[in-house]
Amino acid sequence: MEKPTPAPIKPTVSVADVEKLDIRVGTIVGVEDVPKSNKLIRLRVDFGDHTRAILAGMKSERANPQEIQGRQALFVVNLEPRRMAGDLSEGMLFDIGYADGITPVLAVPERPVPDGVRAG
Repeated sequence: MEKPTPAPIKPTVSVADVEKLDIRVGTIVGVEDVPKSNKLIRLRVDFGDHTRAILAGMKSERANPQEIQGRQALFVVNLEPRRMAGDLSEGMLFDIGYADGITPVLAVPERPVPDGVRAG
């Protein structure tokens, strides 16, 4: 695998800006196809006190998207809900690699933690 050149660092932000993001650990309890999309899958994510549907553009990135079912990952949970391909997404999967053009991987906790725990 070729080592990509790191992207330039983005402009400086304040700690207050970072604290606006609510990033939490959730367990992916379901992985479903979004029929009207070539890219999107619907993740059912357990955050301990509730479950959300979060759409992720990983249909073509994995031979078997079902392989992430049961895994914990990081999610941004305080984004405005967004309609994509006729379906509503209630957050965003926090993955690693997509912005740099490599096949993304999940951002995961080092060991299991309670669902709903905040990152940061």
